Amino acid sequence: MKSLLAAAAGLVCGTAAFAQTLPTVSVSGRSVDTPVSVGGFGDTPIAKLPMQATVLNSERLNDLGISSLAGITTLDASLSDAYNSQGYVSYLKIRGFDLDNRFNYRRDGLPINAETALPLGNKSALEVLKGTSGIQAGTSAPGGLVNMIVKRPLATDFTSLSLGYSERGTVEAGLDWNHRFGPVFGLRVNASAAHLDPQLRDAKGERHLLAMAGDWLLSPDTRVEAEFELNRQSQPSQPGFSLLGNTLPDPKAIDPRINLNNQAWSQPVVFDNQTASVRVQQRLSADWRAQAHLGVQRLTTDDRLAYPFGCSAADGTYYADRYCPNGDFDMYDFRSENERRNSDALDLSLAGKFVTAGLRHDINTGVLLTRFKSRFQRQAYNWAGTGNISGQVPTTADPSLTDENTLRDERSTELYVRDAIRFSEQWQAWLGLRHTRLHRDSVRTDGSRATGYAQGFTTPWLGISYALSAQHMLYASWGQGVQSEVVPNRSRYRNAGQALAALKSEQFEFGLKAGSNTVDWSVNWFDVKQPLWRDIGACSAANSCVRQADGEAHHRGLEAQADLKWTGGGLLVSAMKLRARRQGSIDASLNGLKKENVPETTLKLQARQAIAALPGLQLQAGLVYEGPRPVLPDNSLSIPGWTRLDAGARLDQTWGRQLLTWRVGVDNLTNRRAWKESPYQYEHSYLYPLAPRTWRASLEIQL
Repeated sequence: MKSLLAAAAGLVCGTAAFAQTLPTVSVSGRSVDTPVSVGGFGDTPIAKLPMQATVLNSERLNDLGISSLAGITTLDASLSDAYNSQGYVSYLKIRGFDLDNRFNYRRDGLPINAETALPLGNKSALEVLKGTSGIQAGTSAPGGLVNMIVKRPLATDFTSLSLGYSERGTVEAGLDWNHRFGPVFGLRVNASAAHLDPQLRDAKGERHLLAMAGDWLLSPDTRVEAEFELNRQSQPSQPGFSLLGNTLPDPKAIDPRINLNNQAWSQPVVFDNQTASVRVQQRLSADWRAQAHLGVQRLTTDDRLAYPFGCSAADGTYYADRYCPNGDFDMYDFRSENERRNSDALDLSLAGKFVTAGLRHDINTGVLLTRFKSRFQRQAYNWAGTGNISGQVPTTADPSLTDENTLRDERSTELYVRDAIRFSEQWQAWLGLRHTRLHRDSVRTDGSRATGYAQGFTTPWLGISYALSAQHMLYASWGQGVQSEVVPNRSRYRNAGQALAALKSEQFEFGLKAGSNTVDWSVNWFDVKQPLWRDIGACSAANSCVRQADGEAHHRGLEAQADLKWTGGGLLVSAMKLRARRQGSIDASLNGLKKENVPETTLKLQARQAIAALPGLQLQAGLVYEGPRPVLPDNSLSIPGWTRLDAGARLDQTWGRQLLTWRVGVDNLTNRRAWKESPYQYEHSYLYPLAPRTWRASLEIQL
């Protein structure tokens, strides 16, 4: 695989020369002109920003049959899975860091809570920012941000109908309707419904979406946009497999279609979501504009699972972080119903351009006000018997509400300013500063373990870029992010209920990037350090431990990516070599350990080519390679690397005035059996298999 990575890096580095041999073509929406709002510098194209970001448009996602956030790990080497199970929330890693679903996700630039199933049917694109996100977020994990761009009314009227099928029996129908009522009003409606019956057994469900977005041009200088989204998903989720005693089970001996959540009493996880926003844009002059953007999100979840965890063996041995050697495990009846998560965000900003002392400034400043509230009931977490990885051992339900849940409140005020300063045609500086004041409270549903604290901190970001030519740019950047935490108010902690000092992550990045009609490419090196919290002491009795900062995660790596375009085809390729280690701990045995569930070598490729002999036909192929990764924090076991091949075809044809787009694809073409990922969650090791070979087909009609 090293040769593959070297070949990919060589391909990226050599594109400058190769581009000269490509035919000149006009490519609509090429990356060099694609703005990336998650970068924080307005409409500046990706190729001109001193940072790394990826924009994935809806057409590319549709070609690959991607309907959830978890699917985008196919497209970028910096992205990988982090406990992704069917029927549940999508969890992602960027540059080896787990994204925090509470703080690392945006919707049209406003923060949202991603502890739910987020639909893609009404999204025009997904933006992925790689690296510390303090420039855009008050608190967040250091890997980056994901921003979902809502489909808005377009200039041309159209109606698009779609119908899709994938085995064993998932069927989905969708509508995308766009209409302009003169030059002043525009409306876009997206609706879809799906019956879910995937290859994974005992996972039948349903998914529905209704979304509307409108705009109103009050005057040549004033524009109002409003939209809402209603979506619901009901589907049983998928628990992971695990180690069998001290043995890593052979994935070829495990049927990847087995769902361990297959008890007679299993119930689906239900996500009911309501989201809406209003945005007012006001042009003040030729160079200045103001914006007010309000977003609300109301999430309701019934989280239910027949939950395998650990094993009480017949000989009295208890396996806390894995299953028994014979495949048995302790089954628990977990139910947390009527979970409510409410989020509100208001962003007020002013952006403009001016010249002073001979320097050109492109500045954006504002304030972001956010409020979050979660309200839960008591939950069930009860032993239900002994199950087995064969999926054929029944257990007994116990839905008694025996466990307390945790209620949370948070509000924050973030003041920010970003400035792009141009010194000359070649040199440009990029400055960002965000000051955050937050207040957080939590309490158990029985009124116990109450905590509350307030903090303030400032996160800077700096970048410098030099244009080698109109298409090539060198850059360097440095930035900080921050995470904030309170010690659980439990008797075992000597510092129970105390707020820990906010820990600031830090990133340096250097890169070379280029953009043109025929190829966009970049090579960059990054170095990220994230301070860590850890429990020091036995933590087995009252006042037996303390939670404190201890050491850091140090991730550094080399990324290379290229998007080549030629007449009738293209190639999207990315590769990453990552070194993720623990360092600086007072426990020397932890220093130098690799991060669990993080591959060190990753290569991802998507190719497409039109067939001249059959007008309208395009063939597609994909390759994903992820290297070995540790299963356990002590690195004593690892899963091997794996390679997956995908294939597809797209046929565009006219039928009268209608445009028909046929798509067919097969994921995991060779039906490869492997452990896809090895998340270590809740002090337990899990193993998720690659999904088996799956066929899919769809038809889209543009009326």
